[in-house]
Amino acid sequence: MSYNLYVVPTPIGNLDDITIRGLKYLTNADIIICEDTRSAIMLLKKLEIDVKDKKFLSYHKDNEHKVLDFLINEINKSTFPVLISEAGMPSISDPGFLLIRYCIQNNINIEVIPGASALLVALVGSGLPCDKFHFEGFLPTKSGRKQRLEFIKNYPHTSIIYESPFRINKTLHDLLDFLSPDQPVVICRELTKLYEEYIRGSLSEIIEKTKNKKWKGEIVLIIGSKNFKK
Repeated sequence: MSYNLYVVPTPIGNLDDITIRGLKYLTNADIIICEDTRSAIMLLKKLEIDVKDKKFLSYHKDNEHKVLDFLINEINKSTFPVLISEAGMPSISDPGFLLIRYCIQNNINIEVIPGASALLVALVGSGLPCDKFHFEGFLPTKSGRKQRLEFIKNYPHTSIIYESPFRINKTLHDLLDFLSPDQPVVICRELTKLYEEYIRGSLSEIIEKTKNKKWKGEIVLIIGSKNFKK
């Protein structure tokens, strides 16, 4: 008998962005592996999916190494196991990679369906070149941070960083120590939501524009190459 794990991306803000196939798989699921069981249940209820016969299993950054064997056993007993993250595509700056790799090692098939991803929405909406890009995810807060900023400085194409509203100002000023003040930057905030916002300009302009801003919501920072010509 072959077993499967179905990887389903969830909306990053706008519930209408769930795909038809995503709705079908979440409806069919008997097990849902998720970062937070409470928010997963809330999401399914908002999508008008009955949750009473579903089993929700917690899988997050603090337990992802510990629960692999348990989850493999649950997947093997399941008829339709689904992996989701809090928002967007599992494994992209969210848990997922370790479980997917472990499933492959245990001869469990992986089926990934396309869907919402903040990095692609931000990249396309930024107006900066999309043909080649580097996705950094979240920068280290301490060890290794300077090395990653040095890499971005020398990378010859567009770079993408995820950042929290609590660290965005520090990250912008840290970038100023490595990048040209004229380098193009776009801050993408609250993507697909009511207050979606793109703030475009040079690095120095962005710092000046946002120095008194009260940041809210998740942020994607797009950095153009130093060789980019407007």
